Amino acid sequence: MDREALGGSEIEVDPDALRQKYREERDKRLRPDGATQYLSAEGDLAHFKEDIYAKPVARDPVSVDVGVVIIGGGFSGLLASSDLEKRGVEDFCIIEEASDFGGTWYWNRYPGLACDVESYCYMPLLEEVGYIPTRKYASGQEIFEHCQRLGKHYDLYRRAYFQTTVTSVAWDEDSARWIVKTNRDDVFRARFLIRAGGGLNKPKLPGVPGISRFKGHSFHTVRWDYEYTGGGPTGELVGLKDKKVAIIGTGATAIQCIPHLGAWAKQLYVFQRTPSSINVRANRPTDREWAGSLPHGWQKQRMTNFESMVSGIYQEEDMVADGWTDIFSTVFHFAAPDKNKLTPGDVLQMADFKKMEANRRRIDEIVKDPETAEALKPWYNMMCKRPCFSDEYLQTFNRENVKLVDTKGKGVSEITENAVVVDGQAYEVDCIVYATGFGFGVSSEDQMGYEIYGRNGLSITEYWAQGLKTLHGIHTNQFPNYFVTFGPQGPLSINIPFALQAQTEVIAEIIADCARNKVRTFEVTAEAEVRWQEKLKDKAFSRAKFYEECTPSYYNAEGTSIGFLDLFYFGGPVDYTQVVREWLNNGGIERDIERTYLE
Repeated sequence: MDREALGGSEIEVDPDALRQKYREERDKRLRPDGATQYLSAEGDLAHFKEDIYAKPVARDPVSVDVGVVIIGGGFSGLLASSDLEKRGVEDFCIIEEASDFGGTWYWNRYPGLACDVESYCYMPLLEEVGYIPTRKYASGQEIFEHCQRLGKHYDLYRRAYFQTTVTSVAWDEDSARWIVKTNRDDVFRARFLIRAGGGLNKPKLPGVPGISRFKGHSFHTVRWDYEYTGGGPTGELVGLKDKKVAIIGTGATAIQCIPHLGAWAKQLYVFQRTPSSINVRANRPTDREWAGSLPHGWQKQRMTNFESMVSGIYQEEDMVADGWTDIFSTVFHFAAPDKNKLTPGDVLQMADFKKMEANRRRIDEIVKDPETAEALKPWYNMMCKRPCFSDEYLQTFNRENVKLVDTKGKGVSEITENAVVVDGQAYEVDCIVYATGFGFGVSSEDQMGYEIYGRNGLSITEYWAQGLKTLHGIHTNQFPNYFVTFGPQGPLSINIPFALQAQTEVIAEIIADCARNKVRTFEVTAEAEVRWQEKLKDKAFSRAKFYEECTPSYYNAEGTSIGFLDLFYFGGPVDYTQVVREWLNNGGIERDIERTYLE
């Protein structure tokens, strides 16, 4: 392929000028407070996380002994439950804060919500329940309903304790049980504990002065208030016809809901710190003839093909053929020096420059106002922020009632009783919508709202105070019979359910093995943790400089990179799946796990 060609079109770029521009734009956004610039929805801000979708249900406290407690009823908990059942483990229960299964798909119900990964890959266990999504990118409502479908298929509702919040988790050495207590005065005594809570449900808010002072209406996108806006997940926000609305944030969530806000609000102000990279979405209904021709095992094959493509692993066929695989096939498949003797890294960077330049040119083609178009252009490498896909977002800025307020990387300055202030200019509004994402802490208390105490009262936060230590992101020394999904030091994946399945399958097999062999306690050795840290560092080494040079985002701890490279396994989810499977099949338990047995 010609080195000036990208997707069949000739695009000229000046690499040195782009590197300089990227650095300048990054430096505008660097802040000394890094990730601590955000606020949790606690105290005066606690109303931002209240469950507005269900009425409280009263029940008596329970006190039970159980084989396995699963904390979380989203995809992690559902996959863990199904894998346990497949292996004959029936003695388990699920504790869930929401009033139904779904996790992030229960809490997030904003207009336009949909998965940005193809639904045939994203929605797990489709073959097992005999369901095919209605569209290539399913709506949030359809995914939520699929979670309910899984709950019914695996008979999980009778095992679930909904509207129940875990308040404390502690290991009891004498009984070799996890003691799990809740806000309903429940006490669960579990042989094994699976923490299956994801990081996409607890809203974070910008640390802007005056956020509690605003006297108008405000809410976070993770608790969309349809009583105020009117309408529903498909739009029709009739309650905003006479309202001036501000939305703060222009990430993946905002990209989906801004077109609906723009269509209905009297005036919409979009407050942007860093623009997202917008690619074509091209959603479409499922071809039923194609769906009927799918062979046994099709979903696992398709998921693996997708993850391989986006990990830069060559595939004979691109089964998914969407925006994600186009990005990565364009960028990663330039992995050979060209006739001008560029290094493979230089070739990859050149391809990235060209792909991002194509995105910037597309903005000029769509957005009519030149100043707005220029402000919407992303100046960073493709994977510094999660790429977004939309066929309506950029077009929304052509509406007369929509104004982009570009904060030039600084963010909102202040919020008053009736306005959002940027650089001294006040924009009076009736409503503020916060599209500022989710808290993603390392400690259990940060992520889940409670602490976990292992042997001798040691908290997991204390254990990790001098650095994260796990095996595969699943097991932790000093915390027997304890498993984590979607936790630190697991795989970094675009399609999260693919990575989750690798973890829940291994967890279920270990628990089933412990049951067969009458294992009392199961604990990873410190030596095994050390070996995993070495592997993590080896995989992360090549990514360190990349993320250090990225514009601030949650991908690099808002530009600090502190702990970020220890937080994930950068070998890719396909490689990770092979690693944990080989570990399980080749004596990993015998080598790396200390076990005691029931008498």
